[in-house]
Amino acid sequence: MSATIVSDESLKARFDAAFSALPLVAILRGLAPAEAEGVAQTLYNSGFRMIEVPLNSPDPFDSIAAVRRLLPRDALVGAGTVLAVEQVARLKEIGADLIVMPHADTAVIRAAKAAGLVSLPGIVTPTEAFAALSAGADALKIFPAELVGPRIIKAMRAILPAGTRLLPVGGIAPDTMAPFLEAGVAGFGLGSALYAPGLTAAEVGVRADAFVAAWRRLNPR
Repeated sequence: MSATIVSDESLKARFDAAFSALPLVAILRGLAPAEAEGVAQTLYNSGFRMIEVPLNSPDPFDSIAAVRRLLPRDALVGAGTVLAVEQVARLKEIGADLIVMPHADTAVIRAAKAAGLVSLPGIVTPTEAFAALSAGADALKIFPAELVGPRIIKAMRAILPAGTRLLPVGGIAPDTMAPFLEAGVAGFGLGSALYAPGLTAAEVGVRADAFVAAWRRLNPR
């Protein structure tokens, strides 16, 4: 089973294009609506094309809606820490593209796919990985990456379907990406090393540029 199927073909094309442009997902945990547009525009200017606002942030639906209105369609915008089917429905209503989860609840994955949204569930074990792919996951978030590590990811890749996109999340910094890339991951989710509450948009931009530079250095075209 392909790991990159998205129900809506236009969204599939946008997801593939965003991944090709820069396979780094910006995780903006704690982002407040008042700063959402400034931070999102800065990230977009640095090259980011996938942005998520975790639902345990202040008024996250307001921030997601604002960022979705602001950015062009080549950017995919959505939510992280999605835990319930009901949340998927609300995210669909405000125009979200991405449903990112810390776990592999197949009901939430199926709800995301039924809504025509990109589903990025979190997994740790092969059992979770295969269950998530069977439910329709478009890529797999390896979380927490500090627990799993490159060696386990490399072993997992040997049994997962060819083309499965793996994105480690947790503890990723510009200088820790290389071992994971050598293990065969497709990209990364970036949390507090990229954004933390209290940082200005300019400060986030400096961090974003450092991540993009590291990615380009490790993946020359």
